[in-house]
Amino acid sequence: MRYFIELSYNGKKYHGWQIQPDAISVQEKLNKALSIIFQNEIAVVGAGRTDTGVHASQMFAHFDIEKELKGDVVFKLNSILPHDITIYNVSLVENDKHARFDALSRSYEYRIWLGRNPFLLDFSWQIHSQDLDIKKMNEAAKLLLEFENFQAFSKVKTEVYTFNCDVTEAVWIQQGNLLTFHISANRFLRNMVRAIVGTLVDVGLGKISVKGFREIIESKNRGKAGLSVPAKGLFLTKIKY
Repeated sequence: MRYFIELSYNGKKYHGWQIQPDAISVQEKLNKALSIIFQNEIAVVGAGRTDTGVHASQMFAHFDIEKELKGDVVFKLNSILPHDITIYNVSLVENDKHARFDALSRSYEYRIWLGRNPFLLDFSWQIHSQDLDIKKMNEAAKLLLEFENFQAFSKVKTEVYTFNCDVTEAVWIQQGNLLTFHISANRFLRNMVRAIVGTLVDVGLGKISVKGFREIIESKNRGKAGLSVPAKGLFLTKIKY
C-alpha cells in the first residue's frame, strides 16, 4: 500500500531534503520516525529536493508499507519528529501514484525584508536598500515566461537531462517592507530560484537593464547572471498534482 505524507519544515538546521552522508537531512529524520512507528525499514520518496537551509511550507512524500495504517499516524509522527518538521496529513493513494513524477507544478517564494527585523532573520534576506525599482524587476521577471532554457541560472556542473523548465508565474509583490518573489514551474534546476532572484535584484539596483536580463537568459551562461541569494529566504510553498 502506498501513502502520501503532507509536511512542512524549517530548513535552518538541515542540509536540504535529501539524505546524504555525514549531514542531517529532512528525509533522514522522516525515514527514522516512520521506521520507529512501523518497526520496519521505511524509505520515503520526496516530491523534490530543497537545498541546505531552504524551507518548505508544503512538501509531499510517499512511502510503501504492506499493511493498512491504523491509529493516529499523524500524531505519532509529530511526537517523534523534531519540532522544526510538522506532519499535516497521511493518506492512502493508488499504488502507482508518485510524489515526484506525478507533480504537475511547484511554487516557490523568496522573501526579502527591506531593512532590519530581528524576528525574521531566519526567514528572509534582509537588505538595507530602499532604492529597488520593483517595476523594472517585474518587467524583467515577465521575460522568464518567454523562455524554456534556464541554464544561465543553473548550478554549474550539475547533471540534468535538460535545462528546460516551463515557468508559468514570476512576479514580485511588495507589502510594506516585505518584498516577495513568487515563481511557479513544472520543474526547477538546482539553485535556479536563488540565482534568478539575485539577478533580478541587480535589475532593481540598476546594475543590469531589462534588456540585459534577457541577454543573460539567452547566453545560457551562469557566469553572466547575478549572485545566488541566501537560502534562508527561500520557501517551497505549493505542489500541485
